[in-house]
Amino acid sequence: MTPPPPPLSPLATVGPSLAWYLTRSTGAVALLLLTLAVALGVADVQRWSSPRWPRFVVDGLHRSISLLALVFLVLHILTAVLDTFAPISPLAAFVPFVSSYRPFWLGLGAVAFDLLLAVILTSLLRARVGARVWRAAHWLVYACWPVALLHALGTGSDVRSDWLLVLSAVCLAVVFAAVLVRTLGSWAAPARVRGLALGGCAAFTVGLVLWLPSGPLGSGWARRSGTPTSLLGHSSAAGTSSSRIVVGP
Repeated sequence: MTPPPPPLSPLATVGPSLAWYLTRSTGAVALLLLTLAVALGVADVQRWSSPRWPRFVVDGLHRSISLLALVFLVLHILTAVLDTFAPISPLAAFVPFVSSYRPFWLGLGAVAFDLLLAVILTSLLRARVGARVWRAAHWLVYACWPVALLHALGTGSDVRSDWLLVLSAVCLAVVFAAVLVRTLGSWAAPARVRGLALGGCAAFTVGLVLWLPSGPLGSGWARRSGTPTSLLGHSSAAGTSSSRIVVGP
């Protein structure tokens, strides 16, 4: 007679919480808004406008979407901290690589948050910090976006879902097009700098395509990404009972 399976732990038998769903959704929305903010920022720098879209409209939309991205990012962090399944502390949201849960990939999220916060604060205090500091801080957006995308793919539990892969591909295409417009437009920069910008964007895209199959899309990513051993057991049991899958594949 086959012995009965061991009882599932309480964590495995509890379904996903509201905070878990909110963490996933707010993170995806924040990534999409950050992508739009980068694209609109390029359009604003290029002095793009049309009869239906005057430049002040583009400028205002860029600021509004950037602030909205920050709002959703804060909600993403709060819901991740409130969800008690994974041990994520408030400190880990600001200080990179200190979390016990997927420390490197969660740390990338903290880096992206700190960079975006610096951009937003210098924009709000532009009159006080000066145009030179504001302009220098705005370059951080081009570092913030790829870090945020890597965080989403390395930490998120939906990395194998078609919708997240499609969303990531669309965001990548939008940012690549924005950088292309910036480098080939009226940007007064040496050809070497523009070449480095295009080359870096292309290298990031190729590296992402090569990394995904052996990384988040590969087997055993939950363990290799730094998920605590105690949660790996709950993840396995939860997968059997079709319940919580927050720790990813």
